[in-house]
Order: sequence, then C-alpha cells, then structure tokens
Amino acid sequence: MEFRIERSALAEAVAWAARVLPVRSPVPVLGGLLLDAEGGRLRVSGLDYEASARIDVEAAEILRPGKVLVMGRRLLDICKVLPEGAVECALEGSRFTVSGDGARFGLSVLPLDDYPALPSLPRVRGAVEAAEFAAAVADVAVAAGRDDTLPALTGIRLGLDAGSGTMTLAATDRYRFAVRTLPWKAAGAGAGEGAGADAGAGSGSAAGAGAGSEAGAGSGESADVLVSARRLTEIARSLGRSGLVSVALDAGSAGFEHAGMRTTVRLLDGRLPRHEKLFAMEDPAVAVVERARLVEAVRRVSVVADGDGPVQLAFSAADNSVHLQAGYEDDVASQRLPATLEGAREMTVAFNPAYLADALASFDEPSLRLLMMGAGQRAMITGEGEPGRDVSPPRHRHLLMSVKPPLL
Repeated sequence: MEFRIERSALAEAVAWAARVLPVRSPVPVLGGLLLDAEGGRLRVSGLDYEASARIDVEAAEILRPGKVLVMGRRLLDICKVLPEGAVECALEGSRFTVSGDGARFGLSVLPLDDYPALPSLPRVRGAVEAAEFAAAVADVAVAAGRDDTLPALTGIRLGLDAGSGTMTLAATDRYRFAVRTLPWKAAGAGAGEGAGADAGAGSGSAAGAGAGSEAGAGSGESADVLVSARRLTEIARSLGRSGLVSVALDAGSAGFEHAGMRTTVRLLDGRLPRHEKLFAMEDPAVAVVERARLVEAVRRVSVVADGDGPVQLAFSAADNSVHLQAGYEDDVASQRLPATLEGAREMTVAFNPAYLADALASFDEPSLRLLMMGAGQRAMITGEGEPGRDVSPPRHRHLLMSVKPPLL
C-alpha cells in the first residue's frame, strides 16, 4: 500500500480511533490500528474487547491500495511530531514508513491474519443532534459511580421512547441521581444521516428500587440500556458538534455514527434504579437562586471544608437570602446571597461540597430552583427555565442527598 494525506487529517483520524485501544493487553494485535487505503479514502480502525472505533477520511492520493496493521499508540506519537503539510505513507516489506518534509519514520507491522474483525453497527434506532447529545451526556455523567465493584452504577441509562420522541439519560452513584431528557428522531421518522446500518444495580441513599426494560428488537422501537459512563462521555465528546448522530442498539452493544465516524461499545449488565418515585417530592420548600453567584459562593466557602466536610445552606424567607457556611470551630467561611424561598419561613440543608459543585456546574440556566425536603433528606436542583417556556418535568434534574448540618 502507498498513499499521500495531509498530516492534520491523518493525525485526527489516528487520534480518534486510538481512543479505544487498551492500555495493556495480553493480545498484542489489539494494540494495533488497522489502516485501509482504497478508493480515495483512508479508513482507520481500532478495537478492544469492550469498544471499537472506525473513521473514514479523504486521502490526497492512493498510489497503491492495501491494508496494514501497526502499533496504534506509536503511530499516534509519530503523528503528533510530523511536520505540517503532505505526508507520504507506504508499506515496504515488513515496515510501514511515514515521511513528510524531510522527516521519516519506520514502524514494524503486526500480523493482519491475527486481527479480529470489527463488530458491525447494531440496528439503528434513530438519531439525535450531536451538540445536544454531548451536552446531555456531560450533564448526567457527573453523577455516575466510580466504583468498579458496582459496575452497573458506573453506567448511564440510555432510554429511547419512540412514542414521545424522547431520549432519557440517567446516572446515579446512590448519593446523587441526574436525569436529562432530549428529543430524538426514531428510525423511519426522519432520522437523517447515517440511518442505515451495514452488516459486516444497586440500592442506596439516593437510589430506590425499580428496573428498566430490555432493549427492543426492532428499528424505531423503544429501548432501555446501560452504557459505561466513561465510554459514553468519550464518544459524545468525539463525535462533533453539529449534525445528527445515529444511535444503534441491540441486546449486547450500542453504536453511534456521525460524519464518517463509527463506534460501538459493549453494554453493561444490570439496570439502574428508576427515578420516577424518587423524584416525586411532596410539598417541598422551593428556593430560587442565581446560578453563577451560587457556584462562586460554593467554591469560595469550600476551601475550608476538610475532606468531605459539608457546605451548609440556610435559606430565609424573612430577608430573601441564603447563608452559606463551611468549616469547623475557628476555621470557617461564610457568604450570604439573595435567594427567594417559597413554602417555608426557613430551610437549612447541607451537602458534600464536591457533589454540590458538580451538580451546579451541570446547569447553564441563569437561575436554579432547589426543591428541599429538609436536613438529611432529598433535595433536587432544576433549571429555572426561560421566560414563557414551561417545561414539565424539567429537561434536566439533579437529585442530591443532603446531610445533617454541622455544628459550627
């Protein structure tokens, strides 16, 4: 094989496909990237046991079509230091060469016969806007668990409702629970680009009982699956910020396709608790606070919160304020902000400062609503919404378990 391509195009394609390569693997060929040059384009593919990635980019010239398997991370390192401009790549015997503007690199090749076939894309269920999908995944991923001994809690629930045209993303680590909804287009209802596939958990403080349904078998049907939060975040970030992303699901994997990029990921076993009953809060105290000022105040007072020492928020209807405090004894910090409290003369709650900061950062509305049941009970954060736009339920909700306020 032999081809010419712009360095930037090669580097971007290699970096995108290399995301799925295992850091360490007992199977050497899984550390490889497959380069396939044919018909005016270069296809770069990579996989491990959990995920696969494939990207097509335009090549300046294909002099000799062919395939080669090379160590992916070494090729990525080479692409980072190549001079700008055209790059010439060729398979010369047992060596793959990369050269440009006087610089030349050689790579040993891996055996093609030992390389597994890439999994095909599952059945396409529909499509979603790339930018909104990336934002929604980021909003809920902060609530996903990090403990691999509870694998289901490290996932994001991806639910598709063909009837309402709604995608639901949810994540919980038992102490917080984030839910985000966004519109999507079911296959057969104008799903748009990439809509044709080719062949080739636990219980705890903030997570009650319940279970989701299995993924359906047909295109356009509703589905409910669990995807690794780390993998889904990585995928959503990498797929671009415009156009439609095709969403494909089957019983064992999820796939996403956009603008020449295609990736699959194995589904997690288990199910997340359902949130509907947990999110139903009867007669809560409701406070409205300016988001930016609250974010800054939490960041400021948290500097004296040792370890997981809580940040206390004391709301007062008498003077329409919230008083933030953190720390113990002589090492304390506080700040008072304007806030509107409804439903109670006063309400005091306290939160893990990191959890509270994560939750606040996942919103972009100017003002936030805090629905509170009391100290040591559930509290929910939602966006205040835009004037004249009533969204019920809110498209983004983040539930936190408050802790007992400290004795300052």
